Amino acid sequence: MSHTRLEPIHDSPPKLGDVIVLLIRAGVLVCLVASVSLALHSTFSKPDRWFPLPEHIRTVQNASVIDNGPTNISHILFGIAGSANTWHDRINYSMLWWNPNTTRGFVWLDKRPRILHADTSIPYQISQGWTRFRHVHSASAVRIARIVYESFKLGLPKVRWFVMGDDDTVFFTENLVTVLGKYDHNLMYYIGACSESVEQNVMHSYNMAFGGGGFAISYALAAQLAKIMDGCLKRYFYFYGSDQRVWACVHEIGVPLTREGGFHQFDIRGNPYGILAAHPLEPLVSLHHLDQLHPLFPNQTPIYSMKKLISAYSIDPARIVQQSFCYDHNRGWSISISWGYTIQIYTTLLIAADLQMPLQTFHTWRSWKDGPFTFNTRPMSSDPCQKPALFFLDNVTNGRSGSVTTYKRYEGKEAKCKTEDINHAKVQKIKVSALKLDPEYWKNVPRRQCCKLMNGGSIKDGSMHIRIRKCRLQETITI
Repeated sequence: MSHTRLEPIHDSPPKLGDVIVLLIRAGVLVCLVASVSLALHSTFSKPDRWFPLPEHIRTVQNASVIDNGPTNISHILFGIAGSANTWHDRINYSMLWWNPNTTRGFVWLDKRPRILHADTSIPYQISQGWTRFRHVHSASAVRIARIVYESFKLGLPKVRWFVMGDDDTVFFTENLVTVLGKYDHNLMYYIGACSESVEQNVMHSYNMAFGGGGFAISYALAAQLAKIMDGCLKRYFYFYGSDQRVWACVHEIGVPLTREGGFHQFDIRGNPYGILAAHPLEPLVSLHHLDQLHPLFPNQTPIYSMKKLISAYSIDPARIVQQSFCYDHNRGWSISISWGYTIQIYTTLLIAADLQMPLQTFHTWRSWKDGPFTFNTRPMSSDPCQKPALFFLDNVTNGRSGSVTTYKRYEGKEAKCKTEDINHAKVQKIKVSALKLDPEYWKNVPRRQCCKLMNGGSIKDGSMHIRIRKCRLQETITI
């Protein structure tokens, strides 16, 4: 029997092409499995689990959705525009309204200030990344425009509104809360006011919120601005101011200005008395350019004047500088009250349309002219017998449900009326009593309140008493 010899078998090495094919097949299989898993997971779970937002954005978004109660001061993050050179002098304005226990925010500076202030002042942040932007007029305008973006980027929780202002802006925060409380922070809002001066609006825009008077941006809008801000600033390098740059970026998103007349840019020169003595029927929210204007109270400093006004505001925030007027028919007087600030007595009977029109005690911002302004004014008469007798706030006391304010006669250096029968010369002090005005008053269509001369308008020891009250249903203010 013969046996066939078996030769050993030698395996040849695999070809390179076969290896590549195997790797491609394996890769395709892995991608297929991953795609199916991703599709299933996307169907039955939230999409942001796969591609999460930055943690600070998620935190604020979740807080905004969960907390839909009434807006309060803790929901506002202030971004105050300042510089290391001006902050030391202007910090006194901020300390008038800043409360370290309730208010949140920062003053944004270009560098570390020379002097560090007490813990009661606004904390500061140093602006970053602004020097790389091209500009024609001012590098600081670019820096300040980015405050909205940098404030948003901080990612602080439960922020509903980003409120911008200058370091010489005084905010009336309770009224600011009242105004913003009318709007839904989950929607895109851009809230503020234009300039008082037509020439300023023509130069910049009637549809822009002027930054010195302050403006508010809702969280929803700030989230969109943060995405486009830097690219937008590159496009608008030729604009003059920071507020104009922000306005341009907001309009690229398609959001118009929501106007609130209580934000006061005060683009005026001279004495702001006429505006505050006949304030529009809106809550006072802010005042700007106070160091560029005459003090609100005669023969006082700007800071002292603001402290005086705030002493009344702190007792009845919603009522501050709200105008009421009434008539003394026996004497033929017209009386206009700007609560917490001033009273005017005219010895003639003026119609309501005139009394609610501001006396022009000021000029335009750029040209120092008599106008035009974005509201009507009436001229100050050169006849001393036609000018009103002026009274300014002297004292304010708080009661259980209301307040009593007293106003002292102001004797200026102007020429005096020589007519002997001007009886208002006998009045040296006026006492005004009023119930506290509910902030909810501003959520409905407002109506100017009425005033009444007490004790038949009698003058005793140079003093008279007036009461401000809600107008009755059928009551009208008539001569």
